[in-house]
Formats: sequence, C-alpha cells, structure tokens
Amino acid sequence: MGVTPAPDALRQDTAAPGGVGASAERPDAVLKVTGAFAYSSDLWHEDMLWGHTLRSPHPHARITGLDVSAALSLPGVHAVLTHEDLPAATHYGLEFTDQPVLARDVVRHEGEPVALVAADHPETARRAAARIRVSWEELPAVHDEASATARDAPVLHPGRTDHHAAHVPHPNIVHRQPVVRGDVARAVAGADVVVSGTYEVGMQDQAFLGPESGLAVPAEDGGIDLHIATQWLHVDHRQLAPVLGLPPERVRLTLAGVGGAFGAREDLSMQAHACLLALRTGRPVKMVYNRYESFFGHVHRHPARLTYEHGATRDGKLTHVKARIVLDGGAYASSSPAVVGNAASLGLGPYEVPHSDVEAIALYTNNPPCGAMRGFGAVQACFAYEAQMDKLAAALGMDPVELRQRNAMSQGSTMPTGQVVDAPAPVAELLRLVRARPLPPARQWETPDGPDVRALPGGLSNTTHGEGVVRGVGYAVGIKNVGFSEGFDDYSTARVRLEVTGGEPVATVHTAMAEVGQGGVTVHAQIARTELGVTRVALLPADTRVGSAGSTSASRQTYMTGGAVKNTCEAVRAEVLRLGRERGLLDTRAERLAGGKVVGRDGEVLAALADVLGGEAIDVELEFRHRPTQPFDRVTGQGSGHVQYSFCAHRAVVEVDTELGLVKVVELAAAQDVGKAVNPQAVVGQIHGGAVQGLGLAVLEEIVVGDDGRVRNPSFTDYLIPTVLDTPDMPVDVLELADEHAPYGLRGVGEAPTLSATPAIVAAIRRATGRALHRVPVRPEHLTAPDGSRAG
Repeated sequence: MGVTPAPDALRQDTAAPGGVGASAERPDAVLKVTGAFAYSSDLWHEDMLWGHTLRSPHPHARITGLDVSAALSLPGVHAVLTHEDLPAATHYGLEFTDQPVLARDVVRHEGEPVALVAADHPETARRAAARIRVSWEELPAVHDEASATARDAPVLHPGRTDHHAAHVPHPNIVHRQPVVRGDVARAVAGADVVVSGTYEVGMQDQAFLGPESGLAVPAEDGGIDLHIATQWLHVDHRQLAPVLGLPPERVRLTLAGVGGAFGAREDLSMQAHACLLALRTGRPVKMVYNRYESFFGHVHRHPARLTYEHGATRDGKLTHVKARIVLDGGAYASSSPAVVGNAASLGLGPYEVPHSDVEAIALYTNNPPCGAMRGFGAVQACFAYEAQMDKLAAALGMDPVELRQRNAMSQGSTMPTGQVVDAPAPVAELLRLVRARPLPPARQWETPDGPDVRALPGGLSNTTHGEGVVRGVGYAVGIKNVGFSEGFDDYSTARVRLEVTGGEPVATVHTAMAEVGQGGVTVHAQIARTELGVTRVALLPADTRVGSAGSTSASRQTYMTGGAVKNTCEAVRAEVLRLGRERGLLDTRAERLAGGKVVGRDGEVLAALADVLGGEAIDVELEFRHRPTQPFDRVTGQGSGHVQYSFCAHRAVVEVDTELGLVKVVELAAAQDVGKAVNPQAVVGQIHGGAVQGLGLAVLEEIVVGDDGRVRNPSFTDYLIPTVLDTPDMPVDVLELADEHAPYGLRGVGEAPTLSATPAIVAAIRRATGRALHRVPVRPEHLTAPDGSRAG
C-alpha cells in the first residue's frame, strides 16, 4: 500500500501532502490522548440546570397512579414533567413511531422513561426523581419466541399500522423476511452429507465509554439549540421537532464530542428529555447518564437463536442451506426491520449456495430494546454459518479452510437474493493470506525465570502456570453490506468553500457527518487536499445548518460523505478552471489542482491557485447518492438490496486452560479487502477495533436478562469488555481491489472484522477443547462441565 511516486520532480513538488492514500494524522488525536478533548459530557453553560429521568423498575406494567408533588416541593427543583406535559407528538422512532417519549399508561421494558426532573444540581434532580410516587400493576411479560407468539400472549403493540404489519404472522413479530432461491427439497435429496445445528448469540452492549449526554439551550426565537453526541443529526432532528411542537427551522442541532457509538447513538436517548425541560424552564438543561442509566438508555445488539442445515456433495461443494434466524428486538422496533433484512440476505455467508431457504424474524418482547450495533444482523448469522462450515468440514473429513475456499464466492457470483456481486470478492485469497502467516511460537509463557503469567489464560490473576493449557487454531470469513439498503434513499451532503486567506488558498469543508471515532474528520481533509491541491483545510462543526450526511453507521461515511466531499470539490475545481479561463489566466490545458497550483495534463504548472482566485470565494453544496438499491421481495427475498459488499477473514490462535475454563486469545490475524485505503493507518485501526469487539462477543460480553425481563449486570463491574490485557497481537493484510462503482474504488471497512473475529475465536476454542460450543459468549462453565450439558 501507499502513494505511488510521481514520475518527475515537477509532479512531486506539486503533490499536496496528506492527501488520499496517506496516513494523515487525526486533528483530534493529541487532544484525545492528553485528555484535553471536549466530549458532550464536558458541555457547560453558566445558567444551566441538570436533568434526570425516572425509569420503570418493571419490564411490563400498567401505571395506575403518578404523584409528582413531593418532587416539586424539593428546594432547587425547577420542573417535573410527565406524559401529561408533552406539548405535541408523544412518540418517536427510527423506522416505526412506536416509542413513547414518556410512558403514558404502560411500560414495556425495564428502564423505560416515566418522568423528568430539572434541578439546579444533578444530585438534587436524582433525589427529586426518587420522591416521585408511581403506582404499578405488573403485567405478564413475553421474553422469547414461544411466549411472544403464544395464542394467549399479550400483544405489546396492539393496532399496529406500520408498513410491515400486514406481512407478519403475529403482531409481536416486528418484521419477517424470507430469502428463497432454487429447489431446496431437490437439493437435500442430492446431498451426500447434511449437518445441522442450533446456535445462540447473547445480547451485546456497544459499551461506549462516553455516556449519553448533551446540552439543550432555549433560543430567543422560541426554538432550541441542542448540542448532542449522536450518530445522525438529521434523523434526531426529524424525530425531535414533532415531539417539541416546533417548526423544523427552530430546532437546531450541533454535534458535540462523541465518546464512541457503534450503533447505540442512532436512536434518541436524552435528546427530547433535555429539550423539553429546557423549553419548560427557559433555562439551558444538561443531562449526563451514569453507567447504570446508560445500559437502559440505549439499544443493544439483538440476541439471536439460529437454526441451520447445510448440505454438500462428497467433494465438498455446497448443495443447499436452510436457516431460521430469530432476533429478539425487545420492546420497540428501533432498526429491527433493517437488521432482519441484513440477517436474511447475508445469512449464508460469502459462499456460492445454489439452493437456499432462509427465514429471519425479529420479535417484540419485554426485554431491553435492541437495534443497531456494529455488524447489524450479519454478526449473528456469521457465527452460525461459520460454525456450520467447520461442522461440515469435519463430516467430510476435509480441511475447513479448503472447504471454504472451494465454495467461496468471487466477482460475478450470485447472492441468495439474486443480486450479482459486480465488484471484487477475494474470499479465497483472504483465507489464503491469513492461513499463510507463520503461527506464533508455542508456550510463550515459558521463560528462564519461570512462567510469565501475563501470557497465560487468566493473566495477572495468576490462576495457572501452564497446567492443562492447550492450543487451538480457528478460521472464519464473513460478508457485510456497506451503506443503507433495500431501496432507502441513501445520500450525503457536503459544502465546500475555496478562497484565499493570508495569501494562501484554503478549503473549508462543512458536513453534518457525526465523527464518532471512525476518522471522517481526517478523510474529508485528505479528499479536499487531493481534489483541490491545497495544504490548508478547515472543517466546520457538524450541525443541521447543512444538508444531511446520513448516519455514521453501515460502514458508509467514507463512501457516502467522502463521496459528497469529493463530488463537491470536483465542482469547485471546475469553477476554478472556468474562472481562470474567463480571466485569461488559463487555457484548455488546465486540468487539475495540485500543490497550490493549476496544473496541465502533462504536469506543467500553469498558474498559482491564489492568483486565479484573487478575491473570489467559490462556495458549492452538493448531495451524493450511491447507485439505487431495491427492496427485497416480501415472499422470496429476491432483489438487488445492497450497494456494496465487504469481506474480512480471520485466523485465531487461542490457548485454553481446560481445568479452569479460561481462554487467552494469543493472536487474531486478519485479511480484508478495502478497495482503496484512503488513510492506511486508520484502516488498520478500524480492523483492529472491529476485531476486538468480536473478541468481546466471543468470550466476555453479554447483557444477562432474566426470564422476568430484568437486566442482571448493568455495570462495567459485571458486564466485561476487553481491555488492553485481553487484546492479542493482531497482524493485518490489507488488499486494495478497487470497486469501480465507489469513490476512489474504496470499500467500507469498520464492520466486516467484527463478523469473522467471533467465529474464528470460537472455532479455535473448539479445536483446543473438542467442545461443541454453540453459544457465545463462551463461558468457563461451557469448557469445564464434565457431562457436556453446558457445553455452550
């Protein structure tokens, strides 16, 4: 990888440093590592109040009484709001408007908001909320498919009118998507080997370190200015204006510093609550969740139960796959319909399968709401289909990597949805790359001074000195879509201004892209340097004064908002050339901008950019759209539903203490095709980050929800995430096989490594222990139960 050197000195001199293909430094890097970066929880206003939300202790209950008088009488309290105080719309939602701003008569999950308090101190607000008296009548709760779809099951959202209601067999099913291709019955008869299995994925939390927080400031025009950590300013805006009863132009959002997201900030959390309190009191209101509140204040990854059947001929060619995927969406829809579409359409993996029958559903239950999380339905499916490929390889007596390569899709392959993969799909090559890497040395814990416990399962807990420790190696590969799908009007907007400041051309880029750590603030400057040939690029704060950038999710921002910046810069460049010709400074040889100059097609410098611009400023705002997609057919699932696919393969090396059930991931090697590494260092960082979240799902992370719908571990004491001590060596091979349909040929990066990391680690644990392991996360008892009854 890297920038190809220019062929002559002139071109080297005019190339803008820090452009596309360079590992440009993040503008927020030093601030973040030194602790000087301002996150949303650091926001302050001299006149502000503090807001707090009272939440339901019950998963399903009717509110029979609500008395706020004791809270209002507490000194320092400025407002207490309930559903009766809502000025306009009472519900919101990403896809369905089914989620109440404040519960009116029924709560459907533990932690549902019931009332709001504004006070002059955060602890006063909390004490006041504790004084609110709520009378409850507990109701029967549904918690899985059997209870949610039983004949006498309580219907959680009676009278549904959403656009999926007519296509589901039970009102507690949010969405159902089949994908049917070929003749599975005939394929089953022709299969030499058939394997089946049922797999489970626990509820994973995004576990971002910056809690939900923001500051709402009432404005002189009667509107509101909200400074918020979010993933999509404009979708927040769309939901907020009706709830606040304000015209859209009087609701203004500005992105505050975001401390991680991973999907959980796509939905509203405290946005409406802070704004309602600010409008009621006429004072700025700040809200900051503590960690306990955060676990209840955002959606999580859908837990899943997946049943698969794979068939193959004796030579290892897949004949068919049957799958049923059940996702627990919790109390409200959030983005469950889109997650179902992903799980169904990507549920067979990056393999050529001639005959398939897939059904994916999401349920309404009284469990915590689930929605977007890195991987978005493809993670759950990847764990199951990769376990199946290992099981099939064992049944055939075939090497598991060879089986995958024999069935790997490539450019020109057809997806189960009928869509042709019309860009590079180097699945077999990615597997070859991870397999070809030398394995890490065995027994690295042995030193002349005795065992290094840091290199052993259990680490610094000093639980083993190597007794009963065995090694395993496992492989997995996954497929993830990039961008919004199924006919969604996915677009992004950029405004670019080019002018001379202090005798030097300067580009100013303005988008509404939410920078949540993915590095868009770096990429946008790199694109502007490349397209406009400038060194200095200023990025304006993201806000709703510019058109939507869409969500920072679906691995789409470099493709979509990067594409918008590129297109807008190209329009600015065209205007520069037009202006120069109009002023007689340029002729038809002028072709591009580089190094602050206007350059001809042969690389000759024709004029200084500053001279061409003079006192003129060129300002352009444009939208960018990817090629259109189609909704999946409701019966067959056929349709070109995705704009682009991303592929990543992993090889995991683990060591397992079989006596204690402890696992250490020694190495997690990845290979991924990124199309074009716009910022190579950031690309590797994204692959590392996604892989570590996959590691967390494999062996650590699960929100434990009881059959009563109550969360058992809403804290970082009991919900465990990987730390630096759990993070293994993670070598990466990056391929750059351009997708001709994408800006610079790039491919979304951030999600694909999350898919394949989990099954690769679990496959390695299986090889080390011989355990079946059909559930993640793998817990110690899954590895130590003598009778295999808890074998995961």
